[in-house]
Amino acid sequence: PVSAGVCRCVVLTVLCCADIRGMNSQAVFARRTGMIILGGGLVKHHIANANLMRNGADFAVFVNTGQEFDGSDSGARPDEAVSWGKIRLDAKPVKVYADATLVFPLLVAETFARHADRLTAAGKKD
Repeated sequence: PVSAGVCRCVVLTVLCCADIRGMNSQAVFARRTGMIILGGGLVKHHIANANLMRNGADFAVFVNTGQEFDGSDSGARPDEAVSWGKIRLDAKPVKVYADATLVFPLLVAETFARHADRLTAAGKKD
């Protein structure tokens, strides 16, 4: 119970654009950027747009089951992102037509995890 004349207010502030601004700033000031997009939609849109601000990503891998014929963002091939400047012209983007929950662990195992011992050894020297 609140006493008469006393108001306890909770203020909620939503910064709807702070995350987008932060992502755009990271992309613009990065020496190189890459995108690994699992699925599509809004997340794919904003990550690709952040790279548009720096004349395109250097690397891009799209993993989803979206097909081009339905006009969805998920179904768009990387060459469309190249035409918009979201991926650099000299990049070699890849689209993997598969379920991301099955394929992404395999991609990690064959790339990052394969070199984990070398990466962790380099980190210990610092």
